[in-house]
Amino acid sequence: MPDLHVLIVMTVPLLAAVTVHEVAHGLVAYKLGDPTAKAAGRLSLNPIKHLDFFGTLAFVLTQAIGWAKPVPVDPRNFKNPRRDMMWVALAGPLANFALAAFCALLLRIFPYLLYPLSLFGEQMLSFFGKPLLLMLALGVQLNVGLAVFNLLPVPPLDGSKILAGLLPRPLAYQYARLEPYGFILLLLLIFTGTIQKIILPAILKLSYFLRGGWL
Repeated sequence: MPDLHVLIVMTVPLLAAVTVHEVAHGLVAYKLGDPTAKAAGRLSLNPIKHLDFFGTLAFVLTQAIGWAKPVPVDPRNFKNPRRDMMWVALAGPLANFALAAFCALLLRIFPYLLYPLSLFGEQMLSFFGKPLLLMLALGVQLNVGLAVFNLLPVPPLDGSKILAGLLPRPLAYQYARLEPYGFILLLLLIFTGTIQKIILPAILKLSYFLRGGWL
């Protein structure tokens, strides 16, 4: 369990990560012809609309793995439901990877941006710098974690929808039969530590690579 300081600093990147992820799903669905998410108010940048209690708790406990409230999507509105649903599912993780890269860029250039602002730049960096640098570092890790976790091919995660779009139709139909049991399986894998052992090393290594070795 992270300490209070880390929890406070984690709040902004966590809210940004889940909001960007879900809005990306909704925007791509809308562009492909499905207005369901927009009608439900899920294209909002208000993070409260996208938070899931258990997913947020998982984020807090692991600082890397968690999920948000799924955006409603109606595949019947798509011209090519299998293909379009795959693009909608892929949009969330891609948005998180993009935000992780942006946080990593800011993490690298932040000290150089802050110092010339005033004669007291060094003092400003000392006072504000550490929390902001930690926030950006967590922004990298949380976004990478959300992206990698959601790419797992376990229903109802995005990876399951991507895989369903790639499989031949007969296999995709058989695979879809796992969906009612997917969430139970997912919780079982999380609470037994199986998923953490599989993907946490990848999340940490990719986050470290994006940060260029910072923090």
